[in-house]
Amino acid sequence: MPPRSEPPGRSTPRSPAPAASPTGERTPPQTWVEDDRPQTVALGLAAAGAIALTAGAIVRVSPDAGPGFAAWPWLAVLALAPVVAAVVAAGKRPALAGGIVLGLAALAPGRLVLDLQFAVNGPLAVRPELYLADRFVGGSAVGAGFWLLIAGHLLTAAAGVAAWRAGRTGEEPERRRWRLLVPLLAVAASVGLLTMPVFSTNGFLLARASFEGPWPALGGYLLLAAALPLAAALALAAPAERTARGTLVGLAAGAFSVALPPVLAGLYRTDLEVTWGPALVLLAAAVIAALAFTRLSEQPANDEADLKIPGLFWWRLVTGLLGLTTAVAALIGSFAPQVAVTALNPGATAPVSAAAESPARWFLLVAAIVLVVAALGVLVPKTAPGARPLLGLLWAGIVLAGTAVLNTALTATQAGNLGGFGGFGGTAAPAFTYDLGAGAAWTFAALVLAALTALAAAGAGVVEREDAGNAAEPDKNVLTPVVAGAVLAVAGFGLPVFTVPGYVAPGLWSDFDTPSWGLLTAAVAVVGAAALALRSRPKPAAALLAGAAVLTGLHAAELPLVGGTLGGASPATGFWLTLAAAVALLIAAGLAAAGGRRGA
Repeated sequence: MPPRSEPPGRSTPRSPAPAASPTGERTPPQTWVEDDRPQTVALGLAAAGAIALTAGAIVRVSPDAGPGFAAWPWLAVLALAPVVAAVVAAGKRPALAGGIVLGLAALAPGRLVLDLQFAVNGPLAVRPELYLADRFVGGSAVGAGFWLLIAGHLLTAAAGVAAWRAGRTGEEPERRRWRLLVPLLAVAASVGLLTMPVFSTNGFLLARASFEGPWPALGGYLLLAAALPLAAALALAAPAERTARGTLVGLAAGAFSVALPPVLAGLYRTDLEVTWGPALVLLAAAVIAALAFTRLSEQPANDEADLKIPGLFWWRLVTGLLGLTTAVAALIGSFAPQVAVTALNPGATAPVSAAAESPARWFLLVAAIVLVVAALGVLVPKTAPGARPLLGLLWAGIVLAGTAVLNTALTATQAGNLGGFGGFGGTAAPAFTYDLGAGAAWTFAALVLAALTALAAAGAGVVEREDAGNAAEPDKNVLTPVVAGAVLAVAGFGLPVFTVPGYVAPGLWSDFDTPSWGLLTAAVAVVGAAALALRSRPKPAAALLAGAAVLTGLHAAELPLVGGTLGGASPATGFWLTLAAAVALLIAAGLAAAGGRRGA
């Protein structure tokens, strides 16, 4: 008789079935159990990268300058400790080990670009743990330490690729706790990375924020700032909880490696001081690492409705309070002096123009008042459903006006400290120093708080959407005015709204400057709101479109608020395009609201 064929579900000896538990259920295979080679490759590459980074901290990165203090023991611990933890965990918890490698690798590209500053122009690098000149250095020469650092970052990135390939599964991700809090903390850490690493009184170390520095430092910090929240969100979407835990731990370790050295430099050296940015990064990273050791998988609740109402209440409360705090910081920033002038010579009198009042201060004031109205609406239960989408757009008005105000402060301090200005001409001793004043600090704080407000508003929107379910279908009748408003808004934000003789307004297509980041943020916010409105229920869609209309109208208001202070301002093409965009978005909001009333 011919041999019987095996049933479809029975495994053959060449493909053994997973071991069964005492209850008869099959135990899911552990990550990397089927093939140990990816595990070995990933951990080997990570270990080699950590050793290279440690050697790069010991060997000089440049023959022209050495470290400002004995930082190599700290740098060695920061490089080796997470990899040692991954190797120890690989025996019993391979998914945890792979997650740690993934978290470290997520920040490796940004750290690599940041270290390229040593090769491009070492004297401009704000890295006292590796490079602090004690004399004037005209060029930029690199040593063996630089190449070891580059090799370490490349090996770490390669280890992350191997770990990702080893940990791929076909499983669906579980619903995670902290899926909104952890990315919010990562954004806070990203903001800290973009600030001034240390405050320096050393004449050979010109400390500055990332946006004021050269392109390698700016590119590196921007990559790090983008990678932190993105990797945190992806970590919480990992199928295995141990992978999610390890990734968060690796991210926290990588953030510590970037933020701890400048803090140590400020503590070790008398000519350097600790700033709040790295301290914020350390605090946020520590909280993320602590949350990684809590239970991440959400347990289903018996009565989900009882959980949604208080959750929505707290999200709206946090969003409204953040909006009010942002508006208060913007109000102070609009009135406080943007430039601080210090007289170096006895009897010197500061020039009247030293205050450098920004022509955009009234613009920031109006943006703050509009934000206060929306924030108060979010705190009132009856108006919260409509005010929350408004607040989700109007935070961008603070960025739009705040970057314009900061541009005045940055320009005034840079010009004031140049030779030939304010007593710096020729061989005469300098009479004044020009630094960013309290107004600039409060304005920058308003920008940071605006980003946090945006995240909180987005989180509240997610909870609102889950609470409402699919109660109504989106209104498709608003497609034409929504698309028209979005296109006109992008064109309006890209062009000046007024012209003044002798004044060149920053834009998106040309003359890109600090205010251009505000224009870009507002344009992206309007386009995002338009796209989301087409997928939302009528009432939320109407609120989103109304917020987009107010934001574009705020940009058009620059003509009287900013141009009026300059004198002789006349409307430009951007003004009419922005005004047309606001009208189109208002029409779309009206149509969406009317559709909601018909469906009710």
